[in-house]
Amino acid sequence: MLNRRALLAAPAAALATPALAQDRFPSRSIRLVIPVGVGGVTDIVGRIMAEALSPILGQPVVPENVVGAGSAVGAAAFQRLPADGYAIFIGTINHALMRAMNPEFPHDPVGDFRPLALVSRQPFLLAVHPSVPARDVTELMGWLRQRGDAVNFGSTNPGAANHLAGELLKQMTGVTYTIVPYRTAALAVQDLVAGRVQLTIDSPSMLAPLVQDGRVRGLAVSSRDPSPLVPGVPSMAQAGVPGYDLTVWQVLFARPGTPEPVLATLQAAAARALADPAVQERLRRSGVDTWPDSSAEAAARLVRDEVARWAPVGARIRTGG
Repeated sequence: MLNRRALLAAPAAALATPALAQDRFPSRSIRLVIPVGVGGVTDIVGRIMAEALSPILGQPVVPENVVGAGSAVGAAAFQRLPADGYAIFIGTINHALMRAMNPEFPHDPVGDFRPLALVSRQPFLLAVHPSVPARDVTELMGWLRQRGDAVNFGSTNPGAANHLAGELLKQMTGVTYTIVPYRTAALAVQDLVAGRVQLTIDSPSMLAPLVQDGRVRGLAVSSRDPSPLVPGVPSMAQAGVPGYDLTVWQVLFARPGTPEPVLATLQAAAARALADPAVQERLRRSGVDTWPDSSAEAAARLVRDEVARWAPVGARIRTGG
């Protein structure tokens, strides 16, 4: 039986319960804004992280693709959402290019995004249609110099990672080809398989199975060194383009102004997810690797460095230089 003190205290406790419930985070589902199309590497990574974070946070983390302008449409949509932790964002290498590709883009890719975790990394794969008479990068460069703009390169929207990869190859080698933009990377790869475009540089998550089936031919990875994610394939630098180096990455962000306890909860959940061997294996099976240090601090350093590195390249692409 409750004593008199407990009975007198009970109404106050009952009144306090709703306030406590409101203060608890999260108390409802969280949106994960994915600024690229379904089927690309960042979409795949985002969905794996959403599934991993949901049981840790005790609420659904719901992926939402908001596509366009090399992630800028999704990034702008994210900035319109409240800074309360109930919306998070996954950015990739094209995050570093948004301002360079569009100087009027109103958001700072460093200052307006609060890193939560450095999630994954992946080299891209240079692949050609089997009709292309090139078995390595050196032969491909010779063929491109003969054919020039008659060759089509499948790309997503200007400023996206594979668009950057294709423009970087042109800048570093002097070859030319016509970059054909698609709404999503998956659509560009479909046209590569069909032979409507002759080459692309994109995610091994999409291209490696097609290489194995003989529907496309893989020539080199875009990272500085060969990658265990694509065994037996040389790096672009090894294959004849010295200095070529592009690694795609994924970072989880919250809005600046998100309360510090909420940030701490999200950062701890991301760290726990990325330390889970089952999550690491799912990411590896999807063609990406995790980082030795996935912390928010490591993510912030990477984003700052990548913005500084790629912004000039993006500006040259924008101005046609």
